[in-house]
Amino acid sequence: MSLRSWVFLFIGIIGLVAPQIGSAQVIKSGPPSCPGIALTFDLCPVRKGTGYDQALVDYLIQHRIPATFFMSGKWIAKHDAEVEHLLGIEFFEVGTHGEVHAHLPMQNADEQRQEIHRPVRFLNEQYAHDAILFRPPYGEYNDITVDVVKQLGLRFIQWNIESGDPDPTLSAEQILARIEKRAKPGSIVVLHANGKGKQTREVIEHLTTDVLPRKALKPMTVSDLLACKQKNP
Repeated sequence: MSLRSWVFLFIGIIGLVAPQIGSAQVIKSGPPSCPGIALTFDLCPVRKGTGYDQALVDYLIQHRIPATFFMSGKWIAKHDAEVEHLLGIEFFEVGTHGEVHAHLPMQNADEQRQEIHRPVRFLNEQYAHDAILFRPPYGEYNDITVDVVKQLGLRFIQWNIESGDPDPTLSAEQILARIEKRAKPGSIVVLHANGKGKQTREVIEHLTTDVLPRKALKPMTVSDLLACKQKNP
C-alpha cells in the first residue's frame, strides 16, 4: 500500500471513530425510543458495471420498503433515468454523497464546499429536488466538513451499523449477521445500491422478512426515523 493510501485510510478511521469532531452536528442514529431502523444505500460512482443494482431497487419497490439513497454528483450525471425513478417513489428519500466521491479531509474549505454543494445544486436545478441530507464519501470528515455542511443548511448523516456489503469476501449470511447483531431502535445502516454489494439484495430480503420483524423494528427513511418520537410506529 502506498503512503498516500495509508494517509487516506488513517483519515477515514479518524473520521469514523473520533466523536469529538463535530459530534453535536453529526447524526449516526435516530431516537432509541422509536422502534425504527433506517436502511440507507450509497450510490457512489463505479469504474465497471452499470453502477445500479436494479434487482435491489425492484425488491424495495415491490415490497414498499422505505429507504434513503445518497447519490454522488458523478453518479447522478450518468444515471438520469434512475434518478428520476428513485425521486418518483413516495417511500424513498434522496440525499447527496459528494460530487466525485473525494476524500474531504484532504481538501480545504472552498474545495469541500464545492464537493458537497454541487450535487445539491444539480438536483435542485435539474430535478426540482431539495436534498437536505448529506453523507460524506468514505464516511470521512473533519471540523471543516462539519462547518461547511452546517453553513449549507444540510443534515450530516452517518451510520452506526456498517454492513460491509461491498466486501466481496463476505457472504450474505455474514453481512446479515453483522447487521442483526447491532440492529436496535434508531439504528442507521449503510449499504450500497451501485452494484458493489453483490449480496445486498439477498441481505435485504432476509433482513426485512425475518430479522427486523423478530426484533420488532420497522424500516423508515432517515427523516422519518429522526422525526419519530413514539414507542410504537
